[in-house]
Amino acid sequence: MHSFRLARQSDLAAIVRLLSDDDLGAAREIVSDPVDPRYISAFAAIEADANQLLAVTVDAAGEVAGCLQLSFLPGLSRTGMWRGQIESVRIARDLRGSGLGGQFIEWAIAQCVERGCGLVQLTSDKTRADSIRFYEKLGFVASHEGMKRTL
Repeated sequence: MHSFRLARQSDLAAIVRLLSDDDLGAAREIVSDPVDPRYISAFAAIEADANQLLAVTVDAAGEVAGCLQLSFLPGLSRTGMWRGQIESVRIARDLRGSGLGGQFIEWAIAQCVERGCGLVQLTSDKTRADSIRFYEKLGFVASHEGMKRTL
């Protein structure tokens, strides 16, 4: 049985390992011991921001099995509606397909409902076809074209 909770700084090494566990992440993340100070700084900023939530799913022994970041975004459009933005979703490789990822996303959506969000959105890299199918099965629709610009 897995549970969901706010991430702790002591979870950072496990979170970074999850983020790096695919071709895209391996090229972007730095797995090191101790954890790269930039992750510690980013964690502190997330923790200090009431509109950010970094979460993990843990097994009965307390081992981190997945992570996600949830941002609560105020906006003027749609009559001032708040949105939930889900990012950096990862489930341990050996647990993919077990249903845990879907439960974690539903938990994140419930957090958005609690915060009064009128919609929840996410992005997935176009090369992650399995992830895109996963989100579509959960009811997400590719209604917009997303773009990014590296700075």
